[in-house]
Amino acid sequence: MEAGVIGVKNEHSGEVVKAFVVKKDQSLTLEELKAYCRKELSAYKCPKQIVFVESLPKSNVGKILRKELRNW
Repeated sequence: MEAGVIGVKNEHSGEVVKAFVVKKDQSLTLEELKAYCRKELSAYKCPKQIVFVESLPKSNVGKILRKELRNW
């Protein structure tokens, strides 16, 4: 349904992509999502970490608050 993406520190590469995903279809699996990302995105853009969440923190105007995602 929607996703928020941030960079997290990594010893090997400096920073990696972490995605927080709200499922629209509850049958979606982590493997399916990873396969889709590998197919549609460049390798460096693919999330190395994926977390399924119920909702994302948003501002009053509906923007995803990435600063708050860093605390999750």
